[in-house]
Amino acid sequence: MDANEYQQLAGRTLISGPGFEIPDREIMAVWEVVGLAGEAGEVADLIKKGVFHRHGIDEPKLKEELGDTLWYIAALCNTLGLDLSAIMNANIEKLKIRYPNGFSSLDSLRRVDRK
Repeated sequence: MDANEYQQLAGRTLISGPGFEIPDREIMAVWEVVGLAGEAGEVADLIKKGVFHRHGIDEPKLKEELGDTLWYIAALCNTLGLDLSAIMNANIEKLKIRYPNGFSSLDSLRRVDRK
């Protein structure tokens, strides 16, 4: 199979659109989550290049990209009417249960065994 044949065969599974009306709120949520993914990718790329390409981690640029990532998280919370503080607190409570004495490999393995 060549690339053109793959493209044609893969195209058989495309949709022309969602097939329903999408509320503005949900369109904004999609925009924000795509932005979040993009910014998280930029953070990952900075770390990858810093470590594996041996460029060193550009801390000012990393802080900027982390800030952009946080902006998209806050924007998504605003759009969906979610309370960022409540999300942060719930996450910490979950981690306290999962790792009562801080992270340990044993607790992590127990968590995997429960699945």
